[in-house]
Amino acid sequence: MTALKSVVLEKQPLPEVTGDWIRYDDPWANFSTVLTAVGGTCVFCEDQQDFVAKLNANPLFTTSNKTVSLVAGVPSKNCQIEQVTDPHELEDVEFSVVPGEFAIAENAAVWVVGSKLVHRSLPFLTQHKAIVVSHSQIVHTMHEAYSRAEMTNERFGVFISGPSKTADIEQSLVIGAHGARSLTVYVVS
Repeated sequence: MTALKSVVLEKQPLPEVTGDWIRYDDPWANFSTVLTAVGGTCVFCEDQQDFVAKLNANPLFTTSNKTVSLVAGVPSKNCQIEQVTDPHELEDVEFSVVPGEFAIAENAAVWVVGSKLVHRSLPFLTQHKAIVVSHSQIVHTMHEAYSRAEMTNERFGVFISGPSKTADIEQSLVIGAHGARSLTVYVVS
């Protein structure tokens, strides 16, 4: 370890990131296709009222005993997240609804910032999650996403794409193995 610490390397300039990036004719169509491929669901909504109606038609949401919503117009059920002092109290949340900042067409990820989560563990502890993102907030590639994400202003942020999943050497895919069993992204015009 001492030998490694004694090595001083010359500073190298960062590589130039240039080129023609992928552009999708319909970025939301690509987002939806990729999200479906990774086990998620994309639901397009005309407006906030349509979103609330479609969320209330989702049986995973309506049958959940404990829900947390951080989106206006959707009440939480059996949980007042503002009163939660220990994130472990969220271990039995069945459904969460959180705001997304923007979506990425290339890989169906949504950028979620910690300052809007109250407890940043929420999206990882819940059984089923919904992310709400505005139809106007989409970029084509991760290169665009990294330049747009205000990572320096946030203490925590995460790209979320699809529910939790794992596969073994025999190619048996298990959805919800280590986290959320479902993800629905509601795109609101």
